[in-house]
Amino acid sequence: MEMVETTVYSLEMRVPSNRMVPAPREGLSVVHLTTATVEFYRPLYNAVGKKYRWLSRRKMTDEQLAALLCEPKNELHVLYVDRTPAGFAELDRFQPDEIELVQFGLTEDFMGQGIGKWFLQEIIDTAWSYRPERLWLHTCTLDHPAALPNYIKAGFVLYKQEVISREL
Repeated sequence: MEMVETTVYSLEMRVPSNRMVPAPREGLSVVHLTTATVEFYRPLYNAVGKKYRWLSRRKMTDEQLAALLCEPKNELHVLYVDRTPAGFAELDRFQPDEIELVQFGLTEDFMGQGIGKWFLQEIIDTAWSYRPERLWLHTCTLDHPAALPNYIKAGFVLYKQEVISREL
């Protein structure tokens, strides 16, 4: 198993952002999938996260992942561009009064078009519709270079930074 040092950034939002982000094009929609299958999820997860060495869901068995995908407190929101899955976000609502943005990203074909900024705001607005006291996330130096700046522009505040050794 290969290990690499990476800096992990923990960010949070304690009040809803009032940022307005207009849709950069027609044909965009975000769908909350309440019954996603492993067969749908895994290719989308890999299309978004493989380049950035995402591991959490890849390590899960199909049975573990299926159970998580059916759990109402783990919400899967899929971004569609003209009916094509273009990215996704997962909101973890297991803790009372807080929501974690566990996964967020676009497939490579849809990056650099302003879609991610719009999609992130849609997910932030969805999370705050539950009226949590806190919305938070982790990102790291293995993620897309625009991830940290985009989260900060969206209103997240860095509250912790640490260097860890992580498997690839």
